[in-house]
Amino acid sequence: MARELTRSQLIERSIITKYRKVLWRPFVEAVKRYRLVQAGDRIAVCISGGKDSMVLAKLMQELHRHSDVPFDLTFLVMDPGYSPPNRRLIEDNAALLGIPVTIFDSDIFAAADSVTENPCYLCARMRRGHLYAKARELGCNKIALGHHFNDVIETTLIAMFWGAQLQAMPPKLHSTNFPGMELIRPLYCVHEDDIIAWARYNGLTFLRCACRLTEGAATGELASKRQQVKELLRTLRKDDPNIEKSIFTALHAVCLDTFPAYKSHGELHSFLDGYDKEQ
Repeated sequence: MARELTRSQLIERSIITKYRKVLWRPFVEAVKRYRLVQAGDRIAVCISGGKDSMVLAKLMQELHRHSDVPFDLTFLVMDPGYSPPNRRLIEDNAALLGIPVTIFDSDIFAAADSVTENPCYLCARMRRGHLYAKARELGCNKIALGHHFNDVIETTLIAMFWGAQLQAMPPKLHSTNFPGMELIRPLYCVHEDDIIAWARYNGLTFLRCACRLTEGAATGELASKRQQVKELLRTLRKDDPNIEKSIFTALHAVCLDTFPAYKSHGELHSFLDGYDKEQ
């Protein structure tokens, strides 16, 4: 008689059975395509408590079990000032999913809430710095974040519409403030809708960003540029279901020769620099 699986085991199994095509395969594709994991890596998987970072943790666990490349994992949770119920939700979900988390505290929410201009930008910068510092303290050389396919597309459009620049979100990058540290994004090819479907299928409820500003935006008090972009893409998908795939593919086929100017390593280049030499 077959042994009955626990809920935790069923949730874990669903990643490589029912959701293998849309979660596991694109995850592995990104890891291989962008060379995100190398032998000897010690990776801090950063968990915010949301759906993206939680599924990332489970996928990284699965990769660790089956990969021929030897590497180590640490599951890092930073509490930036969550309310007790929100922190408990993270702890309960980690226990349910079998993720052995290391939790450390910070006062980032209080610091970000004290400024009036760009509090979300400050919060993100401070989070990144705290995570890098703690990961390095624990002997890690990489941090893994839960940015997915849709984050890549939306961030690109936000930068173009409101930042006046063509700027994407790379699959990995070296830290400028923490030498020897690297940031990787293993969910780069995973679609948000598929993460949501996995969570709903397994009856999971995850934490949303619990700061005051985000809660305000959710009730319509603050406009969200990202939400505007989501709605735009949703409209465009009605006529072209592959619109996001086209944008993603375009990011891998940038024709610099057709641009009047571009930046590389912080330096601005003009098409005029070598224009006359081409004649």
